[in-house]
Amino acid sequence: MIYLDNAATSFPKPSKVYDEVMRCMKNYCSNPGRASHDMAIESSLKVMETRELISDLFNIDNPFNIIFTSNATEALNIGIKGILDKGDHVISTVIEHNSVLRPLKTMSKIGVEVTLIACDKAGFINPLDIKDEIKHNTKAIVINHASNVLGSVQDINTIGKIAKKYGVIFMVDASQSAGCIDIDVKRDNIDLLAFPGHKGLLGPQGTGGLYIGEGLNLKTIKEGGTGSSSNSMNQPIELPDKLESGTLNTPGIAGLCEGVKFIKKIGIANIYKEEMLLIEHLLKELKKLSFVKIYGTKALNNNLSVLSFNIDGVDASRVGEELNEAGIAIRTGYHCAALIHKVIGTEYLGTIRVSPGCFNTSNDIEELVKYLIKIYKSN
Repeated sequence: MIYLDNAATSFPKPSKVYDEVMRCMKNYCSNPGRASHDMAIESSLKVMETRELISDLFNIDNPFNIIFTSNATEALNIGIKGILDKGDHVISTVIEHNSVLRPLKTMSKIGVEVTLIACDKAGFINPLDIKDEIKHNTKAIVINHASNVLGSVQDINTIGKIAKKYGVIFMVDASQSAGCIDIDVKRDNIDLLAFPGHKGLLGPQGTGGLYIGEGLNLKTIKEGGTGSSSNSMNQPIELPDKLESGTLNTPGIAGLCEGVKFIKKIGIANIYKEEMLLIEHLLKELKKLSFVKIYGTKALNNNLSVLSFNIDGVDASRVGEELNEAGIAIRTGYHCAALIHKVIGTEYLGTIRVSPGCFNTSNDIEELVKYLIKIYKSN
């Protein structure tokens, strides 16, 4: 199988990710922070090691300001629902994933005012449009760092400066960007950073996290056992325990630890360069095909390795089925980001999405293009 659906979940993983998951399961898969025996201690040390590695990756001072979640969706829900109250105003965009849009929709039903900023057809937001919408009760700005449909990367540095100037909480959805491009919470004035473990960080599914800036007090949406203050019925107030109730996914976090180590060893810049060479190769080949309509930017400036397109006269889902039969895995449909399709004119079509990863090759791209031509000619 040629796997080109890394925007959904990266595959394959570095071999050490698999090895460490199994080593944990077989040797030290006990509850971290819950006991004083050797297995529990080793679990706790592995969780802490992962916090520290992620802290270093994102330039976070305090590793305890990272809470582990089951994915970026959970992290986004914790952040959005934890900071917003009735009467607050929040600014977001039309390019967001449903993991942002749906929680915001829910919050709007309890009295939170939501403003969604438009983007251009290449998928880019004008930061000044965000500035113009800030008012006295604006509590937060929630931004998709990179689009999972068009690959467009927003100028979070400029947006972060605007948020800081006006005293607004800045939350970044790094679902597509974490592990793929450099993120610095200090440089970019990020107060909340939601990230998955199973995409660019090359960890297993069921992992993710949320960075919470100093001084932010989020409401809890889940309470329970934390291993600390167990003689009290009150939820702990310190991080990460306040927002990390229940048994952690220790094997997943152990695998994530190795994924982050791999990224740090190879270098984010090197990974980005290799992935962009592949997407540039694909874009170059698709531009030669008159029957292919490409969405988003045609120049790949400020983009990640995600490309959406359609084939004239062939439904996107049909293309996906035929590519699957040929042993090529891509994504078709709306990619859980409904509003951006209205911008690019695919609300009734969806798109064919290709997202190479760091383990793909130029031969994979050549095979894909060969079968796209074959599919068009046979339909």
